[in-house]
Amino acid sequence: QVQLVESGGGLVQAGGSLRLSCAASGRTFSSYAMCWFLQVPGTEREFVAAISWSGGSTYYADSVKGRFTISRDNAKNTVYLQMNSLKPEDTAVYYCAASDIVVSPRRREEYDYWGQGTQVTVSS
Repeated sequence: QVQLVESGGGLVQAGGSLRLSCAASGRTFSSYAMCWFLQVPGTEREFVAAISWSGGSTYYADSVKGRFTISRDNAKNTVYLQMNSLKPEDTAVYYCAASDIVVSPRRREEYDYWGQGTQVTVSS
């Protein structure tokens, strides 16, 4: 069982930056693939970024490639999402998720454990 708690969301102007954190409980964090999804009210949860258990492989949605960076610190049981050059269309609730077995990192259904989400609002 893994519990996830996101933090770091907030209000920022377009062009600004935020760093989201996702703290995980459990001794086996280092064996889990981690990811970030976003959700706008009334729409499906969308893939943002994912990282393998070792951090050696990362995956990004085309819309954030070059602007967002996912990373993890297994000693701190934490995964991060550095968000730069933010745009108003990045406004959403951001969720982190975990799974010990992931075949297709971009698929929502691959992930077993989800946090409660953190709101990111980008003003124009």
